[in-house]
Amino acid sequence: MRLAWRFLLPLGLVLGLLAWAASPLLGNLIDRWLRKDVELRSQLVFYSIEETVIRLAQEPLGLRLDTLFERLTRDERLLAVGLCAPDGRLLNHTPTWPLALACPPPPAPAPTLLAPQAPLTAPTFDIEYLGDGSLLIASFPLAEEGRDLGRLVILHDLSYIERRSTDLERYLMLFLGVLGVLVAALTAVVARLTLKGWVRQVKQRLTTAGSGAEPDRAADPEIDALVREAREALRELELPRGLADAIRVDWTPESLRRLLRSELPEAQVIVVSNREPYIHVRGDEGQMQVQHPASGLVTALEPILRACGGTWIAHGSGDADPAMVDGRDHVQVPPEDPRYELRRLWLSDAEQEGYYYGFANEGLWPLCHIVFVRPTFRAEDWARYEAVNRKFADAVVAEARVPNPVVLVQDYHFALLPRFIRQRLPEATIITFWHIPWPNPEVFGICPWREEILRGLLGSTILGFHTQFHCLNFLDSVDRLLECRIDREHSTATTGGQVTLVKPYPISIAWPPAALAGQPPVAACRAQVRAAHGLAPDSLLAVGVERFDYTKGIADRFRAVECLLDRHPEWRGRFTLLQIAAPSRSRLPSYRHTQEEALALATTINQRFGRDDWVPILLVPRHHEPEEVFTLFRAADLCLVSSLHDGMNLVAKEFVAARDDEDGVLVLSAFAGVSRELQEALIVNPYDSEAMAAAIHRGLRLPPDQRRERMRLMRSLVSEHNVYFWAARMLLTAARLRKRARIRAQIDAVTRPFPRDRRREARR
Repeated sequence: MRLAWRFLLPLGLVLGLLAWAASPLLGNLIDRWLRKDVELRSQLVFYSIEETVIRLAQEPLGLRLDTLFERLTRDERLLAVGLCAPDGRLLNHTPTWPLALACPPPPAPAPTLLAPQAPLTAPTFDIEYLGDGSLLIASFPLAEEGRDLGRLVILHDLSYIERRSTDLERYLMLFLGVLGVLVAALTAVVARLTLKGWVRQVKQRLTTAGSGAEPDRAADPEIDALVREAREALRELELPRGLADAIRVDWTPESLRRLLRSELPEAQVIVVSNREPYIHVRGDEGQMQVQHPASGLVTALEPILRACGGTWIAHGSGDADPAMVDGRDHVQVPPEDPRYELRRLWLSDAEQEGYYYGFANEGLWPLCHIVFVRPTFRAEDWARYEAVNRKFADAVVAEARVPNPVVLVQDYHFALLPRFIRQRLPEATIITFWHIPWPNPEVFGICPWREEILRGLLGSTILGFHTQFHCLNFLDSVDRLLECRIDREHSTATTGGQVTLVKPYPISIAWPPAALAGQPPVAACRAQVRAAHGLAPDSLLAVGVERFDYTKGIADRFRAVECLLDRHPEWRGRFTLLQIAAPSRSRLPSYRHTQEEALALATTINQRFGRDDWVPILLVPRHHEPEEVFTLFRAADLCLVSSLHDGMNLVAKEFVAARDDEDGVLVLSAFAGVSRELQEALIVNPYDSEAMAAAIHRGLRLPPDQRRERMRLMRSLVSEHNVYFWAARMLLTAARLRKRARIRAQIDAVTRPFPRDRRREARR
């Protein structure tokens, strides 16, 4: 402590002297800079209205000149404007003109003001400061065809300069004071750590690590704590400065609502997706049931509409959906607590076959996912895809109550929709989010309708992807295939006067997730799941949860389990993989093959290693509600996410959210977008069965303290980067762009009274 005070007192004196000496210099510098700025502003104002003033000065009535002068003086720093005759009489002026002030004398033959460096060719003008220098008089001669018409006089109020200088000196003193305290505090901390022998322990730890010996974890708990804090700090340093500040907001439904009220007041929010958040189906006995689809998109978006209200437009796919809507095809959802409207669109079997199963899932899906499945493109599928996109555009226009709604277009089913909406609602703010990867230009160039897809997406105001890598791939595709201006510094693409901002917005889940409410304790979940599936109470359990999709790597996961049991026979009888897989798009051959391959492989492995009382793989091919999935997550020792290629994969984040006991291990594919965020998971190459088996083996043997440290860091990230944070980032960007558009409209309104092509009409 004495060392800190010895450092603090001299530092305070030095910083105080520095502030005392620097404040007048900085005050004088900003005073001169602001005065030069005002002088230049006077010239720019004159140049912008010179022709208009000359023309209006020759009209018999000065009403239009009064209007022009009044518009100019709306700037608080521009005090008054006046028109002086050649003989020095004040012909016209704004009401704010000082009564005691007459027209200034004619300017000197040579101007005293240095002209700006830009090549502004203008007549001679004069600058004068009155009184204590708080009033600037700029006088500009007016002439037409050699005839003297007088002078335009602009008065500027410079009193604000003194206020700014005072504020600067005060802020400088405060900054230096805070800086001194922070430096002193940092010095005290470093001294304390040094005295406790931290340098010696760090050297010892480095020496131990270099020799390959096992470190003595009990001897350095403080270093371990520092490492944990450093890892959290490094994660923040990977983000832009503004974003690092933003994540400190506790993003909840209420904070998202406040954001909309403050930044997007009275904005109408419309979400468009193919999949609906609630599906009404009839059970085996004819009773009505509500299903939640197994979709990461729905998982992410549904909490936003709950928080903000609005309208969700989607395809009504349930067999009981038509019976539940009103005369406008609307239904209030959620059923138990209505918060927003669901507008259902009806698609014929032919439309569904061509648009959804055909072009979207046999064409775009394999094109964007690098899993070596050949995309199929048919002209009739493209025609139906385009027709359905127009059908959804009609629905958006019908639902829009204002000319500038905020429309959130979701995923690869609607690549053409942003352009169709832009053509009919030009003032709309269109935020398109592409939930799957975007390939490089060479791969994307395979698509026969590549230009149409790119132009459709460039109808968006904001186009979002999960990762910066996918943003760069998209911009490269636009640059390669379209006539378009790309600004890589600001990540924008401009075509046909439309500017599209292309940014990464990693999607997430609600925090805390609704499915976690009411869950039994972890011990109870473990006992319940093991009893339900006939597992021993002390058996180790891994879970996998997804749809039957060839991008999810289910078969590769099974091969890794086979490899694990080959290399480590001690896990036979003690380890089980419980794989939950909901059937999806079963009418497509590639999806049927995926399901058949998984079933056959699980059967083969179970026959090879299984016993009467145990099998290594339990495959349950049915849909599970979110509450059931979270119970499985809480019961598991490991969660396996082995996507061969994924935009994000929210299963990994849901597993982390479910573990409020801060336990469990996540084995995660390096080819899922979520691996960029959850770096404390065991990252693997899912194509390498040996490496994935080794990761499972390591996860099963990971010490409890390491499991908790990793899970604690991942939970911290998911809680901060939740779905409300994801939505808030996009909506904040949209709000900023809407404000810029309003400012541009106001500027246009100022210059609109006398456009050149209407001069004749104005003179009438």
